[in-house]
Amino acid sequence: MALWFLGYPEQARRRINESQTLAHPYSMAAALNRGAFIGQFCQESRATREWAETAVGIATEHGFPRHAALGTILRGWALVRQGQRHEGMAQIHQGFAAYRELGMAMEDPYFLALLADAYASSGEIAPGLAALADALARLPRGRGFFYEAELHRLRGELLLRQATPDALQVEECFHQALAIARHQEAKSLELRAAMSLCRLWQQHGKSGEARQLLAEVYTWFTEGFDTVDLREARALLTALTD
Repeated sequence: MALWFLGYPEQARRRINESQTLAHPYSMAAALNRGAFIGQFCQESRATREWAETAVGIATEHGFPRHAALGTILRGWALVRQGQRHEGMAQIHQGFAAYRELGMAMEDPYFLALLADAYASSGEIAPGLAALADALARLPRGRGFFYEAELHRLRGELLLRQATPDALQVEECFHQALAIARHQEAKSLELRAAMSLCRLWQQHGKSGEARQLLAEVYTWFTEGFDTVDLREARALLTALTD
């Protein structure tokens, strides 16, 4: 997970694949869920679903409720992305409830971000913003700081989709996401924040500034050019150059 945040998605994938040699059931369930995390970070719904479903199977068979709950949430996100909204949302809520019943709340901000993303996928802006507000309020009580930059970026994206968006408020969200990602040296989230900000600038006639910002972040990367984020960044750079 750290490798992905630091900007090395290929190394992250390779490390996860190496973990499949583990023979201990609990370790395997944990590794499978980490694979689902990486799949979700890379926005690969199929891989996320496959990792998560296998994790849930092992966790259920051996009685590991925490990993069963984690896998259920991640599988739900994948289902929503694959167009199975009703089932996917039910899985997210089911997994989240099971996780909280265990008295655990450390990853709440991340899970709430997945819920907000799921709402956004179906155009439900108000509940998505409510989930993000809840996530941001929970940050000091857990360990969700690894996704803090993305919480602000997602908030900006949802605010932008309101009927009458406040451009200044949206831009502030993106700037905040960018600043946090840079402070944490989270290159993968810095790229996402930069793309969101550059798209906004592009709409307001600031293509030159947008191109310069995005080029600085994009050219840092040395791997993962087949991932969704880097493909979108390359396409946006081309559009800003034309």
